[in-house]
Amino acid sequence: MESKSTFKITRWDQTVYDEAEPQLGRVLVDKVYSGVMEGTSTAELTTCQPSDSSAGYVGTERFIGTLDGKSGTFVLQHGAVMSENGAQFWGHIVPGSGTGELAGISGTARLEHELITLDHDLG
Repeated sequence: MESKSTFKITRWDQTVYDEAEPQLGRVLVDKVYSGVMEGTSTAELTTCQPSDSSAGYVGTERFIGTLDGKSGTFVLQHGAVMSENGAQFWGHIVPGSGTGELAGISGTARLEHELITLDHDLG
């Protein structure tokens, strides 16, 4: 089942852990989700910023709330690379990470510009 929800970032706490070029960083992020997904999440991203026009990140994020009216939690692993030619986004729900009524959830995720698209199966 494909579903779309929006999110707002409520915390963005970025630090640099390697200042050599390209710079490597870590970001702690909190979000609030609305739509088919209702709830909050906490994520840690690792980032690479080679220039003003390109960047990449990978992240692990725990969602807590409801999806399609079912409550529980699950973990997303997602990332993106961006360049002058555009962006590529990818993500997955970590198998076995669902709890509560979301136990057994599986699927893919695409997070971009305050929008998440899940293609998921609730098992």
